[in-house]
Amino acid sequence: MATTTSRPTTRRAADDISYADLYERWERGNWSATEIDFTQDKIDWEERMTEAQRRTAMWLFSLFFHGEDAVTDGLSPYIDAAPLEEQKYFIATQQVDEARHSVFFNRFINEVVGLGDGSIAGGMNATASQLSWGHKMIFQELEEMCVALRADQSPHQFARAITIYHVLIEAALAQPGQHVIEAFLEEQDLMPGFRAGIANVALDEQRHIAFGVKALADLYDADPKGTEKAVLDVLRENSVYITGVAMPPNWDESYFKAFNYSYDELGRDGITALESRLRAIGIDLHKVERSPLPVDLPLDERASRGRVLLQANLVGPERPASRDPYATEVMFDSIARAADVHVVPSGTVIEWAFTDAEPWQLSFDAGKCIAERGTARKAALKLVVSFDDWADIFAKRVDARKLLLARKLRPKGNLRLFAKFGKIFP
Repeated sequence: MATTTSRPTTRRAADDISYADLYERWERGNWSATEIDFTQDKIDWEERMTEAQRRTAMWLFSLFFHGEDAVTDGLSPYIDAAPLEEQKYFIATQQVDEARHSVFFNRFINEVVGLGDGSIAGGMNATASQLSWGHKMIFQELEEMCVALRADQSPHQFARAITIYHVLIEAALAQPGQHVIEAFLEEQDLMPGFRAGIANVALDEQRHIAFGVKALADLYDADPKGTEKAVLDVLRENSVYITGVAMPPNWDESYFKAFNYSYDELGRDGITALESRLRAIGIDLHKVERSPLPVDLPLDERASRGRVLLQANLVGPERPASRDPYATEVMFDSIARAADVHVVPSGTVIEWAFTDAEPWQLSFDAGKCIAERGTARKAALKLVVSFDDWADIFAKRVDARKLLLARKLRPKGNLRLFAKFGKIFP
């Protein structure tokens, strides 16, 4: 249960945004993706950039290109679901923007890099191998969200859809990545055509993010509890994918070093952007229960936890899972933070009795859930499972029901408590 229940008494950033102003900014900021001159860019690409820099650029630009195409295709149900005409009009402008961004990236990839046949499909086929696991998963989630929004145009579902698109994908993922690209190319004085284009893309995205924040703030004013739940649920559901979007191939950090940046720095930028947008909506993560981000921890630690889980294969597509003590601690701390302490009586203990690793326990006491190693207390419920199989469940690589049927996951003790698992860890 969240503690935030009414509109904040202090003024929010979203209160200074209007849909009319956002539309006017779109008209004033129109630009042409087909008129950008890539002549010098081709020279810089072939003669001034190192092989490592070109490799990084291709990887980053491909992530953006495929993302822009996906959101172009997915915006139609947002227009239908928007409750206000002014919102519908703005989202229509956003769909135009996203298509223009796709044209911009495709032109660069074809005319400068020499990949594809000039068509959007050709460019996408030529760059598909660059996509990360996290990128594929988050945009699959977006596609499923668009399908759900077509079927359910309620304010709650609209809030969920705005959250994954405007807050997660655009604010927490795309905008920090754009800043990395812009800063590097500006510092090195490379590719003036691409720099001009990505600067326009960034201005468009700022406008889109502002719209998302405004729309969620309006929904929050109408239904604080419902909107807060919608937003935070989407963050929890997609946390295992978000950190994997910018995971470099084979964890080769030279992909970032070539652009004078690091994975953790990008993570810090993303978390900072996400938290600031939530405050602008009216959601203070310090005041909600089951925060999807561990805001009590230092920023550097918050940013590094995703990498720790990914590198240990506790999230992501790969097996086997590492038994690294710190990574396992991060996993169980994340589980404890996600638990709904109101579902089970105080004093309840759940134990993970791993068949091939040290056991862990979650203890529910006085409105808190604490994770600890070992078997310090008698458990009401024991989960007998291998460490790798549990990691597959945690990472969403497998449905727990499949492991139950195969008897690879064996609950022992209070089976009624096990039946509540979906409510304890929603």
